[in-house]
Amino acid sequence: MNLQSIGNIGELSKYGGIQPSTGVKENNNAAFETLFDAAANMIKETNQYTNEAEEAEMAFSLGLLDNTHDLQVAQQKANLALQFTIAVRNQVLDAYKEIMNLQF
Repeated sequence: MNLQSIGNIGELSKYGGIQPSTGVKENNNAAFETLFDAAANMIKETNQYTNEAEEAEMAFSLGLLDNTHDLQVAQQKANLALQFTIAVRNQVLDAYKEIMNLQF
């Protein structure tokens, strides 16, 4: 039997055959990295909306802003962003707790 004709197993991956084990690990790392970046961006956006609402409040209290509509819009954006961030955090914590309670 001639085993030389089989060649490298890594060559099979380009034909949709056996995937090398390093590709799976890199894929998991990329998925976690994407999820982590999305969470970090959500927190940054929430902080930005909160800062904008505080600036609008200061401008209104100093008389630089006459329109209460702009103030309410900025406050509502900050409030909704905070509520959404908290809801996502709670869901992630629930999922983590459920994973930790799994028995193998």
